[in-house]
Amino acid sequence: MGGGWKEKARRAKRLHRPSLKNWECDGYAEKFPSLYQSISARENYESFIPFGNANNPDGSCSRIAVPAVLDALSTSVETFQTDYEARGIPSVLRNIPEKEGWAALPRWADLDKLERDPDLANYGFKVGEDDDGKTLKIKLKYFMKYLRENRDDSPLYIFDSAFDDDRDAKRLLQDYKVPSYFDEDLFHLVGERRRPPYRWFLVGPERSGTTVHIDPLGTAAWNTLIYGQKRWVLFPPHVPKHIAKGKGLIRRSEDDEAVHYFDFILPRIKSRAAASDGTGDYESFACYEFTQNAGETVYIPYGWWHAVLNLTSTVGITQNFCSQRNFDIVWTKTRTGRKKMAYKWLCQLDTHYPRLAERARELNRKDGFVMKYEPEEVRKREREEER
Repeated sequence: MGGGWKEKARRAKRLHRPSLKNWECDGYAEKFPSLYQSISARENYESFIPFGNANNPDGSCSRIAVPAVLDALSTSVETFQTDYEARGIPSVLRNIPEKEGWAALPRWADLDKLERDPDLANYGFKVGEDDDGKTLKIKLKYFMKYLRENRDDSPLYIFDSAFDDDRDAKRLLQDYKVPSYFDEDLFHLVGERRRPPYRWFLVGPERSGTTVHIDPLGTAAWNTLIYGQKRWVLFPPHVPKHIAKGKGLIRRSEDDEAVHYFDFILPRIKSRAAASDGTGDYESFACYEFTQNAGETVYIPYGWWHAVLNLTSTVGITQNFCSQRNFDIVWTKTRTGRKKMAYKWLCQLDTHYPRLAERARELNRKDGFVMKYEPEEVRKREREEER
């Protein structure tokens, strides 16, 4: 495809959001500095618990700080996994890349160097999908020019999980290592080709971000930032989806892109919660906001609704994972969401983690769940088809 970076970005935007004719209509290129300043002037870690009775992640009575702020230089893996991961407490871990010697520190923290990286510059990274689900890509050398010069309200965002399929771009796997705190990845048992996407390389211009979501199949996630600043908001699992997404609070001509969400939808949610007197769906309402800085890793347990806004240009990496500590919820989600994969996984668990295999069958018995691809079920269907 010919043309410079502007034409390539224009084409990707047209295909990614064909109904949006003017990506600059709200003027956020001019307005964003004031939003950034207002966020920066606030406390870095803010809890909004208007009625003082938010449920703790682990069900305990004493107030737990969310997120927990830990230093990898002084926090052991065992302490984190026992006191925070197992209890489902969102956390910020500082200094993991430094402690564990990531090559990403010199390679990703310099945007000029990243743009010229010989292994990455000519690789087309995913920046979105068209209406048919086809991946839209832009080469990194063009995207970095777009990152610096675009004036879009909610810019395109590299969120790529397929880099490991490319001969050169897969070098990214050498630039970082899975933090020792998240070294257990039970989905690896089904193999790379069978498992769903689980790791993403991220490059985002300021004003880009992700809308409110929870991570799929019961997985938890870690997100390490090498360059820039991200603003996060978290809602505990007991907060209903429609509340976290601001349903009924988004006006005509508005949308839920991250920049809009943090600018006016989230304040409306908090105002509505405060005015509710803690009744109905706002009972025990809570949300938590904080800014993630370079060198920090955010841990998000399953079930926590979250959204992220890039306050500056950012570069990072994120992965979803299943460990023994969140196995129960991942199994119950996977057995229905990925039925064939779940059976293959169960067979591998029989060999490598027999205790977890028995736990999976125990959960099935408890719920009366029948696995579609169990051999006996397959034979039963075959007998019925022969009749």
